[in-house]
Amino acid sequence: MKNLIIVFCVLLSLFSCKKDEVKKEAIFIPRDVTEVEIGLLLRDSTLNVRALEVIKNQEAFFATSDGRLGNASINLVDNQLVSSVAPNILKNDTIPNNFRAIAVTNKAGFLLTIGSPALLYKSNDLGIELVYQENHEKAFYDAMDFWNDKEGIAIGDPTGDCLSIIITRDGGNTWTKLSCAILPKTKKDEAAFAASDTNIAIVGDETWVATGGGASRILYSPNKGETWEVFNTPIVQGDGPQGMYSLDFYDNKNGFAIGGDYTKAADSSANKIRTADGGRTWQLVAKNQSPGYRSCVQYIPGREAKELVAIGFKGIDYSNDAGDTWKHLSDEGFYTLRFVNDSVAYAAGNKRIAKLTFR
Repeated sequence: MKNLIIVFCVLLSLFSCKKDEVKKEAIFIPRDVTEVEIGLLLRDSTLNVRALEVIKNQEAFFATSDGRLGNASINLVDNQLVSSVAPNILKNDTIPNNFRAIAVTNKAGFLLTIGSPALLYKSNDLGIELVYQENHEKAFYDAMDFWNDKEGIAIGDPTGDCLSIIITRDGGNTWTKLSCAILPKTKKDEAAFAASDTNIAIVGDETWVATGGGASRILYSPNKGETWEVFNTPIVQGDGPQGMYSLDFYDNKNGFAIGGDYTKAADSSANKIRTADGGRTWQLVAKNQSPGYRSCVQYIPGREAKELVAIGFKGIDYSNDAGDTWKHLSDEGFYTLRFVNDSVAYAAGNKRIAKLTFR
């Protein structure tokens, strides 16, 4: 009997260990999203939105190509749409404001125009003020983001032999353009695209910037823009409309970029790339498989870098295997999107802003 008790105790101990091991090694199982429900928040025949962000109360803050600002909200508790859109014109005496980039901190919102003069506005409870202006004939800014409430970055096409990068360290009150002496030199016709305000990805202090056109590469800074490296990618590139249009990182290792050539939107031969080493090396995925050109890609939050949504004027697509394969969910076209949670996102584009619910 004593021997049986000892054997039983040993087996029980082994079983307990195995249970713990199973718990520790639990495998994440991605969902299989099969549809997207599109709920319109705003429809306007003059609306064109590529600058969109979600603010802390889960409202969408947006800016348009004709200088309008607005917000929209959704009631997530009972899954009802609650539109509170009130666009206002931000007037500029020189030229119409064409906003393609927007950023939000806990303290303020920021809006950035394309073209020259480049105008960057800060908006808070005290009103709206112009905090940066660049009059160079080649000025063209594409995207903006913040590391924290004090420090932010905006990127644009070259005015010299490097990408244009401006940085703030004082909450957006002043902005300084980085010298080409500390930035990688651009290649012939290398620039960036102002398609969805997703050319910049930030995780902690690390920053990745996607270029396109004559070359499509990744600029990387480990220290909030103090120093920079550059990494090559295998995405289609070399011609004006080719390259990365959108970039996202789930963490500081796993990243995804999408683009292509918007003039050849069906071409999927080399328009989707992925990294697992923090952007140093990239691999083509889903070669010659849909989707073709897309202007925005975003990881779905909380899904272990497995689930992604890509969006563009040709529709909405979903992947649950880190981009190896994709499912086309809708032909409805948008330019950009931002997730509120793992099932709901805001999307904006031509003539509308919508709530997307993935099921």
